Amino acid sequence: MPDILLHLAFPILASILYAGLGWHFWRTRWLRPAPDSKNTMMAAERFGIAAALLLQGLGLHDALFGAGGMRFSFGLALALMLWLAALIYWLESFRSRMDGLQPAVLPIAAICALFPVFFPQTRTIAHADAFGFKLHFLAAMLAYSLFTLSAAHAVFMSAVEKKLHQKPLSPILNSLPPLLRMETLLFQLIGAGFILLSVALGSGILFSETIFGQAMRIDHKTVFAFASWMVFAALLAGRHIYGWRGRMALRWTMTGFLFLLLAYVGSRFVIEVLLGRL
Repeated sequence: MPDILLHLAFPILASILYAGLGWHFWRTRWLRPAPDSKNTMMAAERFGIAAALLLQGLGLHDALFGAGGMRFSFGLALALMLWLAALIYWLESFRSRMDGLQPAVLPIAAICALFPVFFPQTRTIAHADAFGFKLHFLAAMLAYSLFTLSAAHAVFMSAVEKKLHQKPLSPILNSLPPLLRMETLLFQLIGAGFILLSVALGSGILFSETIFGQAMRIDHKTVFAFASWMVFAALLAGRHIYGWRGRMALRWTMTGFLFLLLAYVGSRFVIEVLLGRL
């Protein structure tokens, strides 16, 4: 298979599989859920998600490292973020009932898997072999993924809470973990994301000259990243001291996520897609 076809095959196949699985979970968990069903995901469903994750992972590895060195872009950033988010949900499904959340996550993963295909422009990353850069990049991508998942999770929790106040209760709720478990998972995601964001910001400051060839400068990316860090710090403090939950937690989560999105993905979208620069 020619290299270009191989490069496109993995994300396209992963997207098709994500979309098919999203439709399957929507049909069986949301459209016509069994009211008395207590079963978690079947082995075939877990295998299908694992196959999609593997296909997209191979495609991302090829796009990032296939040309020698390391290349990155707006499209790859979004695809990698949602790949990690889908992976985290898949792993969590071995501990909690997550099949009712899959119809909300898999369609988004299907769309984002295609971003590197529709936005193929990439730029070579300097100092990609440096330890400081690897630590900074890995922590930042994991933090982005966890906060993306946190934002989606918070919105979904809000919708579930409304359904709990409706009579009769929707059978969709049978395919979801208890609301308290979802809330615990939300703050676990936010807590882990906050630690990783702290590592990303700290390593960026500590290794700035090695990574970027200059001392840390205050630009829009730095400002938005630190603003996001402060929002999530305030949210975790409010949760610990005042027991924040519900709509309060949703507002703070979405605000922190918006700042974080503007810090890198938003700026790269403007530069690469709107301005056509790398």
